[in-house]
Amino acid sequence: MKPKKNANAIAMRKLEKEMKIKRVQRIMWITGACIVLLIILALVLRPSSDESSNDNVASFAYESLPIIGKPDAPVKIVEFGDYKCPSCQFFAQNFKPQLVKDFVDKGLVSFHYMNYLVINPEGDSNTAALAAQSVFHQNNEEFWKYYHALYDNQKDEKLDWATPEYLVELARQEKISVDYDKLAEDIKKKTYQKEVNEHQKIGNMNDVRSTPSIFINGKQFVAKSGMNYDALAKAINDEITLQNAGQEGK
Repeated sequence: MKPKKNANAIAMRKLEKEMKIKRVQRIMWITGACIVLLIILALVLRPSSDESSNDNVASFAYESLPIIGKPDAPVKIVEFGDYKCPSCQFFAQNFKPQLVKDFVDKGLVSFHYMNYLVINPEGDSNTAALAAQSVFHQNNEEFWKYYHALYDNQKDEKLDWATPEYLVELARQEKISVDYDKLAEDIKKKTYQKEVNEHQKIGNMNDVRSTPSIFINGKQFVAKSGMNYDALAKAINDEITLQNAGQEGK
């Protein structure tokens, strides 16, 4: 009977070994599956490595803002800017003309402007905004000429150069077609201070922290690698594609 007992013992040890191997294999499979799932979740939830837009969608009263382009354009861009901001000057001189050529003139985009004061909010940044709002309310087309005049003639941001006298004289020199006496009066009386304040408030509500800040159909454009035209143009094209797809689906 001894040989039979030994055979049974050997068979039991073999069975236990096989069961142990299966348990280890099962644990390894479950662990591997969990790792794969975590990798997939990380890829899905990972924020864009370059350009993105905020999930929040801002609501703007576009009809009350300066505009270039067709009011019913499928994509609406809003620039928040400060006339004393050097980066805004660069945007106005280099990005905006290209945007107008590539998108606005083709009827794809309307471009709008709002004030967001960062350089000297209590001083001449505010004065420049008041002057520009006065020009806008007199003539939307002349506003854009004045917009460029302000940025093209921008002085050192540390200087208080945007005085009422200078702002009116600049309008005269650039032959901005408005009533200069009304412009001077509007600046002096701060006729459009509530509008400037409202722009600032809307910017704060929508996480504007610097200028220029760009919104594309209410979504703030964020370039993590730094503002560049190609990235901005891609974001605009993506929104145009999205809007076209939405129209086709109706």
